[in-house]
Amino acid sequence: MTTGFSLIAAAGFFVVLGSMTLLWLISLRLKDASIVDPFWGPGFAIAAMTYYLVDGRYPNRGTLVLGLVTLWATRLGYHLYVRNRREGEDPRYAAMREARGKQFPLISLFTIFWFQAFLLWVISLPILASIASQASLGFFDFLGTIVFLIGLTIESVADNQLARFRAAPANRGRVLDIGLWRYSRHPNYFGEVVLWWGLYLLAVSAGAYWAIVSPALITFLLLRFSGIPLLEDGLRASRTGYSEYIKRTSSFVPWPPKTQSTPTDS
Repeated sequence: MTTGFSLIAAAGFFVVLGSMTLLWLISLRLKDASIVDPFWGPGFAIAAMTYYLVDGRYPNRGTLVLGLVTLWATRLGYHLYVRNRREGEDPRYAAMREARGKQFPLISLFTIFWFQAFLLWVISLPILASIASQASLGFFDFLGTIVFLIGLTIESVADNQLARFRAAPANRGRVLDIGLWRYSRHPNYFGEVVLWWGLYLLAVSAGAYWAIVSPALITFLLLRFSGIPLLEDGLRASRTGYSEYIKRTSSFVPWPPKTQSTPTDS
């Protein structure tokens, strides 16, 4: 890595860290740590714009990646903002606030806002590599863009189906098992992972094979850490029939549901 690359990376890190610190101050005023969630997508757009401006060469791949990331970030940020405004502070943060009491503001700075700033910066590595490269566009740029758009479409459709389902009072406590949710219990997470692997392919075209840490990390986080495991623990308790839904529906990759065998008279 060149000095210029390190400078661009450092600029992105400090801009993201500063943005998260400002967001933390706003959260103290609002008494709502959940505002960090809608910022997740826009945070990547801010990082991408920082890399783009500090690099200053405005290559074709960099312009393409900046556009793709901004499109995804705008949609995701708006979706999470609308959801959080309707539902209030995330129960995870509310429970932490109650448990930590007066210590929560400082603890939230380190464990929520700065931790997510670090994750965001690490996961943004394919974006950094693509923007900082002067390599010519090639096949993997085309393939990566297609994969990214497929992932974005799956995530957008899944989120829209979930939002419409939740908006109907008659669906309170019920399980969404139609549309994409018939084939996967978490199609929005699947779409998210797919689009990050698409961004990685663009980085590969720039020669940054090492950036695989990014899609690998986001895949691990959603599958094994902060995504599916935490979400499903709550859904089992709050959704009637969710255990049966688990038995017949793929956890992640969309797949035809298992048919439920019915007992026959002997």
